Amino acid sequence: MTKRPNILFICGSINQTTQMHQIAQQLPEATHWFSPYYADGFTDWLRRAGLAEMSVLGDKHRNRCLGYLKLHDLAIDDGGKRNDYDLVVTCSDLVIPTNLLDKRVVLVQEGMTDPEEFWYHVVKTFRFLPRWLASTSTTGLSHSYDRFCVASEGYRQLFIRKGVTPAKIAVTGIPNFDNMRRFLDNDFPHRHFVLVCTSDSRETFKFENRKAFILDAVRIANGRQLIFKLHPNENFSRATREINRWAPGALVYTSGSAEHMIANCSVLITKYSSTVYVGIALGKEVYSWFDLDELRSQCPDQHGRAAQNIAAVCREVLGAPATARNEPRKSLLPNPVKQLATVIAGRLFSS
Repeated sequence: MTKRPNILFICGSINQTTQMHQIAQQLPEATHWFSPYYADGFTDWLRRAGLAEMSVLGDKHRNRCLGYLKLHDLAIDDGGKRNDYDLVVTCSDLVIPTNLLDKRVVLVQEGMTDPEEFWYHVVKTFRFLPRWLASTSTTGLSHSYDRFCVASEGYRQLFIRKGVTPAKIAVTGIPNFDNMRRFLDNDFPHRHFVLVCTSDSRETFKFENRKAFILDAVRIANGRQLIFKLHPNENFSRATREINRWAPGALVYTSGSAEHMIANCSVLITKYSSTVYVGIALGKEVYSWFDLDELRSQCPDQHGRAAQNIAAVCREVLGAPATARNEPRKSLLPNPVKQLATVIAGRLFSS
């Protein structure tokens, strides 16, 4: 009898978690285990100390992820410690735990990547620095995976320009963004308004002039109803207070489906948010801080088969010859620096 492969799906935010769940459903021949996003060593210490709350390592995302996994009665292996996995499917490579270094890994793009700002260039120049300093702008740059499933040909070109090996990239689409038209069927009560989807820039230590952003939205709305959908990682009380001050009369939503709101709006305003692709795919008038022509070229493929396509890539990796999949993977830090960092961290945090 052929052994059922054990596959670990590493989740993160609800968006990442639901994508992993959809991929697993397309692999009925395998045994599935799921974990919240995790790290080890110093990065895990940061999480335990409450210093990673702005990221998917933080307790807020972990608890939401675990709640979803329990709600759907999915097998949980927090940290991937229970089994010797035949394959790992992960939502991000910003952190590569050491127990993945000898595993077959499929990386799946989660959505829009952050712009290439200051920390991106610092991390690219000084390779010993952790990639998470530059957030998702360094997605794919661990090279610690066998295949990288991306949203579109436009994103394939972007990741190749950043240095990802072309042969590792598979244009599959991504599950939560491969059929935007399904959002047209919704019960959100408002229609024909100007929608602003905010980002968590300030919570992730990026600069944002929120007052200028709100006033720009008021100018674009030009008297039409304004609705703000806040990013789930935002400081809601601060963001709501600012909107009430600079855009009186605007409605503010801290929960609900942003995709349904976009489907009903006339105009979509975003800064750095994957929701912009919903607006583009549905033909909305869109404003973004990214170049719109570039965004249109990167819009995720709309074929509704992303999870099936990614599952096919997983089967390909599971069946690949060992010589093709076990190439050396890069460590996060060069050995001398890694050893020094370990010693310093141990001295600082052992007492």
